[in-house]
This record gives sequence, structure tokens and C-alpha cells, in this order.
Amino acid sequence: MVGSSVVAIVGAGRLGGALMSGLLRAGRTPSEVVAAERDPGRAAEITRRYGVEVVDPAAAAAKAGVVVLATKPQDMGTVLAQLAPHVAPGTLVVSVAAGITSAFVAERLAPGTPVVRVMTNTPLLVGEAMSAVCAGPGAGDEHVAAVEEMLRPVGRVVRVTETQLDAVTALSGSGPAYFFYLIEAMIEGGVLLGLPRALAAELVVQTAAGSARMLRDPGAGDPGDSDGAGGAAGEHPSLLREAVTSPGGTTVAALRQLDRGGVRAAVLDAVEAAWARSRELGAS
Repeated sequence: MVGSSVVAIVGAGRLGGALMSGLLRAGRTPSEVVAAERDPGRAAEITRRYGVEVVDPAAAAAKAGVVVLATKPQDMGTVLAQLAPHVAPGTLVVSVAAGITSAFVAERLAPGTPVVRVMTNTPLLVGEAMSAVCAGPGAGDEHVAAVEEMLRPVGRVVRVTETQLDAVTALSGSGPAYFFYLIEAMIEGGVLLGLPRALAAELVVQTAAGSARMLRDPGAGDPGDSDGAGGAAGEHPSLLREAVTSPGGTTVAALRQLDRGGVRAAVLDAVEAAWARSRELGAS
């Protein structure tokens, strides 16, 4: 890779800004990060909040050893045309745009430019992202490893093949919205039953956080506890669900209603729709 230690974030919106914040929290200095952002208000906020210089895409590319493309998919062609002449040989280019293939990016850069494609998600904002990384044209193991190192401070990272990225987009890329949608509905359910909205929100959000930890962190709890919580941390979700579902109880009544409403089938259809849209974006 090129000698510069500067990381350029081209498109410092929600995801790009979260990544920039994560890099700074991980120990990079503001002088080692540069941003390209066309919204003047957002650009001023970045400089005020982070002390990071904001320049145009061409200047950002010229300064950087790593260029992160965090623009909207529909703007990618225009942005690449602006910065391509200024990307120095050996500069690592990282795309986090949904649906945009690494080939699309590589074809618009100098031959041999290493390209790595990433699908991450908005929990980047709280250091809990799920990021999937794959090598594109010109990228070797050392380039992928560099991107993994860059992303670890803001969450978990896995390597995938590019053929898997549309499915990754449908699951973890769009996934936070599915959870927010369900949580919003559960909060409304609490309000329907007479609870104050703030209390309903606290109940639901903490329940979601605790349930996620049981799924993610094996051994986080004490399987020897006999307080009725049921289910050891790290078990399969169906086993954890069964541990909460007492025969003839409230939970089984609720789950029966979810099945009657076709919720499982609707979730499968939603994930498939997101996958199809990701493929459409890549083909356009």
C-alpha cells in the first residue's frame, strides 16, 4: 500500500461519519483522517466536532493511503470520476456502498488499484457494527487484513466472498431496521395495554439488549442459576425461545398469534426483497 497513513472518508454522512468517529476513538489523530462532504452544514459540523479537515473528493484522494467510499450508491459513478485521476498507485480503495460491486469501482480506477468491498451497518455509531469484508480486484490478503484492522474498533468483522454480499446486505446491512420496526411495534403494544410510552420503551429496549447478549455471548450468564430465567447464553435461538415458552402460558399464546399472522413468512419475504434490491443496485 501507499506510504500515506491518512484515511480519506468520501461521503461523511451517517455511516461514513460513524466510521470516522470509530477511527478517532481507536487512536488515529484528526490529522490522519480527512473527509470529503458536499453538504456545507455537515462539513462544518465534522470540523467542529472532530477537528478533521474537509476537502473535495479529489483533494481527499490525493492525501490518502486509504480511500473509503461511503457515498450513496447512485452517486458512486460521479464520485469515482472526480477522484480517480488523483488516486496514487498503491492506494487502497474501500467501498461501503450497498450493491456496488468491486468490479464497478475497479473499472473506474487505474489498473491494479486494490479494491476491498465492505458491507457494514448503523450500529457502527455505538461500536457494535457487523461488517463483512471481501477482496476485490487487485486486493490481496494484506489489503483485506488492513481493512479488518480499521473496522474492528467499531464492531465485529467477518470475511465473505463477494457473491455473498447481497445476502449480507439483506441480513445485517438492512437488519437494524427490521429490529427497530419490531421494537417500535412492541412499544406500541405496551401503550395499547395502558403503559406510559417511556416505560414501554425501557422495557422493550432492555429486553432486546439482554436477549441479544444471550445469543451473542456464550457463557455470559450462569447456567447453574435456578431463578426461572431459563436457557444458557449462546444457545440456538429456538432453544432460548423454548426456555421462555411454558406450556399453556402467555408466551405460547403470543407466539401462536404471530404464526397466525404469518410473521415468519413475512420476515423471509422481507429479507429476500432486500437481497433482490441489492442485486438491482449492483446491476444498474
